[in-house]
Amino acid sequence: MDTFRASRRVPLLQVLKAAVATIAAWLITGWLIPGPLPIFAAIAALLVVQPSVNQSFGKAIERSIGVILGVIVATGLSLAFGEHAWVVLAAIAAAMLIAWGLKMTPGTSNQVTISAILVLALGAASPEYSLQRIVETLIGAAIGIVVNALIVPPVSVAPARRDLALLGGELAASLDRLAAALESPQAPAQVQQLMLEARLMRPMRDAADASIAAGEESLTLNPRRSAHRTELAEMRALLDRLSPIVTQVIGMTRAFFDHYDDSLAEEPTVQAIAEQLGRASHDVRLAVHLADVEPEPLTSAIPALTAPLEVRPPKSAHWILVGSLMEDLRRIREELLTDESPT
Repeated sequence: MDTFRASRRVPLLQVLKAAVATIAAWLITGWLIPGPLPIFAAIAALLVVQPSVNQSFGKAIERSIGVILGVIVATGLSLAFGEHAWVVLAAIAAAMLIAWGLKMTPGTSNQVTISAILVLALGAASPEYSLQRIVETLIGAAIGIVVNALIVPPVSVAPARRDLALLGGELAASLDRLAAALESPQAPAQVQQLMLEARLMRPMRDAADASIAAGEESLTLNPRRSAHRTELAEMRALLDRLSPIVTQVIGMTRAFFDHYDDSLAEEPTVQAIAEQLGRASHDVRLAVHLADVEPEPLTSAIPALTAPLEVRPPKSAHWILVGSLMEDLRRIREELLTDESPT
């Protein structure tokens, strides 16, 4: 079943827009170019309606180039050798080789071959007929772009907000978990679980970056871009702030994992670092809240990392771990307080 079924449905609006574009291309092209059924126009409009206006524009170019080359191949072979069954086979081979030689994408390569087959199968491959099919394709592609741009052009902001909120929540939770682990002795299984949970932030960060990139791409050539450009720019800025913190927290957790012993919780400096990690967790949630990614109310809107941490020299057995935690904590503080004015 997975070979022909997607994990989730295409939005119904996308289906309706594709249907409107296909029908409009069929009717308009049939009125402008009387004669054979406007199959090329309908196919072009159907394929051009994509999840974003920018993708529609790219698909229109891909479709148009493929049709033009395919029509040229079919027309040339038909004029040179006449109408024979083997000419169709020769056109298929020639179209595939030309597309390969030009390093075309798989979609464009397939379009060249399909267009050559359709031209030879649907009508006499005369120059006039071929020119009409090219014009027909251009009309269908243009109609697809217009329909996608005018009927609620898609903007992928919600997935970006969702994935960024998930990343911010998990980052804050990871800081809290590490703080709790520093404050009390941990079993080996707990230390291992702490490391595994911290590593999960990497794919979450990648997912947030991909969602924001998709949102930015959806605004290209989009008439609705002015209403969402600032919002996505703020999300990108927040991700740029959180990404280094993700790296630091994973590094701190790794250092804790590598150098842990049961006496660590008795170290006064470690207790102070745990307190600072709790404050950092609050400030991560505050940064996400201020970016309107997660608009739930907070217990305090005041940053908790208000002053650098002052520590006493640790015991000799723990100085490597404490030094590593302190350096990562310093970097986290710099990221969280990057927009704060000096006091």
